Amino acid sequence: MAEKGHFTVVRNESCPSSQVAIREGHNERRSKKPLNADIVPERAEMNIHFHQNYAPDGTPETYQQTIDRLLAERTIVKHGFKPKSTIVDEFIFDVNSEYFEENGGYEFAKKFYEETYRYAVKEAGSKDYIVSAILHADERNKELSERYGRDVYHYHLHVVYVPVVMKEIKWTKRAAPELVGKVKEVIPQINHTEKWPRKKVGGKFINEYSKLQDRYHEHMKAAGFSDLQRGERGSTTEHLEVLDYKIQQDKKRLDALDRQAEKKAERIEKLDAKITVKEKARATLSEVEAMGKPALLGNGFTVTNDELAKLKSLAKKGVGIDKRAEEYKRKIAALDENIRDLNAQVNDLNCSVSSIVRERDSWKTNYERLWAEVKPFIDAIRSAPQKLLAFIREHLPKKSHNREESL
Repeated sequence: MAEKGHFTVVRNESCPSSQVAIREGHNERRSKKPLNADIVPERAEMNIHFHQNYAPDGTPETYQQTIDRLLAERTIVKHGFKPKSTIVDEFIFDVNSEYFEENGGYEFAKKFYEETYRYAVKEAGSKDYIVSAILHADERNKELSERYGRDVYHYHLHVVYVPVVMKEIKWTKRAAPELVGKVKEVIPQINHTEKWPRKKVGGKFINEYSKLQDRYHEHMKAAGFSDLQRGERGSTTEHLEVLDYKIQQDKKRLDALDRQAEKKAERIEKLDAKITVKEKARATLSEVEAMGKPALLGNGFTVTNDELAKLKSLAKKGVGIDKRAEEYKRKIAALDENIRDLNAQVNDLNCSVSSIVRERDSWKTNYERLWAEVKPFIDAIRSAPQKLLAFIREHLPKKSHNREESL
């Protein structure tokens, strides 16, 4: 291993569509609350864009706007692209901070990374594929600052680009026989996997990043920065200053925090929707989140009078809702009881009706039987009343005849 000195380091990190906005927020310093405590906001104007895309109105494009424009222009093509695939890659070029302190600081860093940007364009394949290239000069190196007794800054370059490979599209069997298998067109396809393929060597998978490290070191050496060494293959951490290695680890933790922030944003959005729909509160979740500032002493928070009044109003509404909910529960229970009583009465009435129907049917049966018995006599009376009267007089007792005569 070479003697300890100054070492060039380049990392390539993939970024799916869901992470583009978070990556942009950090790189372009658009995040309202920087996740890196070493960032000095007052030095933001010292960050340098070696590449930035602009909209027709002259305002800087967002990363997504640049991607959408490149797709619309067919500068890049989403042929075979899947929703969770890598949409952009990011080069992070780094050198241990002491190298710049020994060679002129900020001014030297600008020249160094300007050349680094030229190399990044060559690796990306075209300047058209570059989304953003920014030199960060606003991150304080805490350990070196304490060692030197003055502020020392960690200069590094972020280059966000679309990983493009020139993909040959061949004629299929649907074409004319003489065309099948021949190249129909060559398209600039977004394809991280083919841009940075992995190969199995000695039982282990190795990607092109190792060769990337070689090419970067050779380019910078040819450009006149010959006092830099290349990090040993497979172990770049051995050739970085202790602090720079810690910074790289911090960046990994930063990526994890970015993912946590995205998940938290999703939870906040869902919670905000619940507040709107269920409680119909006028205050939005963002207003509630913004309330309160850390107390000067202790671990508590302080709120303004307006915030306190808002919170009291929400609390009163919550209590009112609870009371109304209990009242509604009681009313519902009473109505349920009434329904049960009415159902019981209906059942009793049905039983009474059934009993009356049965009694009616019984009387009807008796009536029909009696009518069948007396009908012949009634018919006889109607057809021959004189004969029937004579028959009665003849057969009834004498007393009955006298009574009849008296009548």
